[in-house]
Amino acid sequence: MGRKLRRSSRLVDMTQHLLEHPYKLIPLTLFAEQFGSAKSSISEDLSIIKELFEYKGSGLLKTVAGAAGGVKYIPLLKRELAETVVQEICVALEKSERLLPGGYLYMSDILGNPETLNKIGKIMATVFAEREIDVVMTVETKGIPLAYATANYLNTPVVIVRRDSKVTEGSVVSINYVSGSSKRIQTMSLARRVMPEKSKVLIIDDFMKAGGTARGMIDLLKEFNAKVVGLGVLAEAADVEERLIDDYVSLAKIAHLDARNREIKVNPGNFLSQMCH
Repeated sequence: MGRKLRRSSRLVDMTQHLLEHPYKLIPLTLFAEQFGSAKSSISEDLSIIKELFEYKGSGLLKTVAGAAGGVKYIPLLKRELAETVVQEICVALEKSERLLPGGYLYMSDILGNPETLNKIGKIMATVFAEREIDVVMTVETKGIPLAYATANYLNTPVVIVRRDSKVTEGSVVSINYVSGSSKRIQTMSLARRVMPEKSKVLIIDDFMKAGGTARGMIDLLKEFNAKVVGLGVLAEAADVEERLIDDYVSLAKIAHLDARNREIKVNPGNFLSQMCH
């Protein structure tokens, strides 16, 4: 039995534990034994924490009844907070110095900022909160930090598709796919042991133009009998003649890009229509 703590200390410790273990069912006995408190006292504490989460818009605390029950923290972000974050990202992306050849934007500073990544990950977790997700998948390299930020809130493993297979990953499945923008034939590989059969997969990436890479990942997952339950991208290009993907969520959309005059206009993507909270 754990040592007695003042209620204020107990509330702080319980809140921190819940935040660090999203989507994990935590039995009330764990807290009761840890703090040497009755389950009734723990239940009262959890009611306070639940009210705070909902007031702050940081998520839901779900109660599961029964002998094997407990509580589960579901990270969610309020729509207005998500809108504010995305607007800030759009403003940052409109800086003319970000313009790269081929209609791409420099985004490495955004993808390397832990605070921004944390917010993006929570938005993605909110958008896909009602989907059953076993794995978050991305393709190397720029999508990796986004995938980990999202997976952190969903409490799922991350699987990385490689452009070139590595000896250290053992047996791999490789496919050829057509890049949507350049129409070039490229290869992507995924180690057999990292993707359990029939997994439910959320694909996360940094940028989507025509969607060739995303289509390649979807085709690759067929080799594992896996099911794609969602596709989220940080930014998408708007001026695309033929999109290879129809069902996706974007946080930002490159609405206008004038390379000659170095003008960029970025609008929020379609994420608000997909948010469940």
